[in-house]
Amino acid sequence: MKINLLFLLFLTLVARAQEAELWITKSDQSILFQKQFNKSVFGPITNTLPSIYVDDTKRFQTMDGFGYTLTGGSAQLLARMNNADRAQLLQELFATDQNNIGVSYLRISIGASDLSDHVFTYNDMPAGKTDPTLSQFTLAEEKKELIPVLKQILKINPQIKILGSPWTPPTWMKTNGASKGGSLKPEFYDVYARYLVKYIQEMQKEGIRIDAITVQNEPLHPGNNPSLLMPQDEQTAFIKKSLGPAFTAAKVATKIIVYDHNA
Repeated sequence: MKINLLFLLFLTLVARAQEAELWITKSDQSILFQKQFNKSVFGPITNTLPSIYVDDTKRFQTMDGFGYTLTGGSAQLLARMNNADRAQLLQELFATDQNNIGVSYLRISIGASDLSDHVFTYNDMPAGKTDPTLSQFTLAEEKKELIPVLKQILKINPQIKILGSPWTPPTWMKTNGASKGGSLKPEFYDVYARYLVKYIQEMQKEGIRIDAITVQNEPLHPGNNPSLLMPQDEQTAFIKKSLGPAFTAAKVATKIIVYDHNA
């Protein structure tokens, strides 16, 4: 008799394992976490969907890496942590051993982004002034926080790849003379190309290799501060006439990536 009761209990548990209770909360708050009494029963079904098989013996495209953006704001917060806590956090994020995450790709902004605490480029000039020779180019703003954090990351993972994306050129290169919106003046295409080459070269002097750049962050969204409107025809002309030749002349191996827009 005891064995029969255990067997009946087993059958009951198996039956209940095939059922699920449904509780509902609606966004308009007309129902707040109420149990529904229509039972949902799960059983065998016929799969009519196509099957996907992964053949790990064949390779097609390659992945440069997996990661995210190190914004100016993030670099600022990291730089202001105490040394021990920052070292522990960066170790967890970027170390490649099995006990840590091993981030392998980082995106950074070329100059300020809309997630920096103030707007800057590497060649800011007073209103009405220009600097076509880029004699005033400087990474001084990045040396405060971003570059020290990047150097610490590179000590942990020297193989990490870094992608740079500009939010705006220097305002004196733009049609509206402002950090927000506007377009790149065609007469400054060559100068801006040399500006991006100089950025790559100066970062290399700091021991930071830029694996790739995009031509413009969100080129059809000139509403951020900073930002720039740069439709595809302008990107095409800029790369073909100025940026590509400038990279070739300077023997820059950094990749150029388009089209850097959101969904």
